[in-house]
Amino acid sequence: MIGICDYNMGNLASVKNAFALLGEDVAVESDPDKLAGYDRLILPGVGAYGDAMEHLRERGMDEALRAYACSGKPMLGICLGMQLLFESSEEFGPNPGLGLIKGKVIAFDTAKFDHPLKVPHMGWNRMFTREHPLFAGLDEAHYLYFVHSFHAVAGEDADIIGETEYGYRFTSAVAHDNVMGIQPHPEKSHKNGLQILKNFINL
Repeated sequence: MIGICDYNMGNLASVKNAFALLGEDVAVESDPDKLAGYDRLILPGVGAYGDAMEHLRERGMDEALRAYACSGKPMLGICLGMQLLFESSEEFGPNPGLGLIKGKVIAFDTAKFDHPLKVPHMGWNRMFTREHPLFAGLDEAHYLYFVHSFHAVAGEDADIIGETEYGYRFTSAVAHDNVMGIQPHPEKSHKNGLQILKNFINL
């Protein structure tokens, strides 16, 4: 059974519907004591980093997520959920994160270009991926749907499994053992996004 972590900071319905298209039964879970019972876990997220961490702490979800990560079972962060896996974020911060992956989250550097980047980075863009089971059946470069104003800077190069160009190349997918994260929204990315979710199911 796949659990979707509910901490009042994500578009849970669209994620659940994407799994339904794959014929997979998922449960939206708001009880931190029950997270350990799931075979796989999704950490979605939309909104501000600091607010998200506050919601996780208030519900006891932060420690439950850290414990789940230590269990060895697959865990996937999506969009803000991926960013929360890191040690900290500069968004209205600094704000501490879950610390499951080394590195931090920073704003797009819009000042170093003649024509400043439009922020948020929104729409379809290519992800250049390294070999990883999460991307099985996909080309090394494939289009996915992004909506974000901040991006991750991984502390360990070995944890980077995907990168995207927006003014400059940034980390858009990470994996450290059983803990994975992707910046784009697979539930909004049609065929390619569904393939990623299918691969997650099959891990």
